[in-house]
Amino acid sequence: MNIIFEEGQEVKEEILSMMERAAEKALELEEIDDERIEISVTFVSKEEIKEINGQFRDMDKVTDVLSFPQFEDFEDLPEFGEIALGDVVICLDKAKEQAEEFGHSVDREILYLFTHSILHLLGYDHMQEDEKKVMRKREEEIMAYLDLRR
Repeated sequence: MNIIFEEGQEVKEEILSMMERAAEKALELEEIDDERIEISVTFVSKEEIKEINGQFRDMDKVTDVLSFPQFEDFEDLPEFGEIALGDVVICLDKAKEQAEEFGHSVDREILYLFTHSILHLLGYDHMQEDEKKVMRKREEEIMAYLDLRR
């Protein structure tokens, strides 16, 4: 498992370790070998995420996290070499606001947003109510694994 951050960006070692554990657990639950997986993470401002959201999703609004998966079908994963699973873009301003709103730490919110995004990279969605239930259950399972329950 390799998590790559935008140049000049980094997180505390404890948060990086938790991100790795979250991604490894998500991959394990999907029966994907994490040894070859690479995930890109970028932290941005409200202005930047609004611009990215407009450019790629045609939505002119600020959001907390965006996911850009590299694969639509996991049957297409390469047999050899590193696998770039996709890109995670987290808005730190929104993470801070939401942490305060929900009464937990910014670190916990970042880990939740990262987990949520990893599930999107793995094909999960929440546009339909039945999909949302499945995705929320998996999020809760991973967050409990990290001992970060609600």
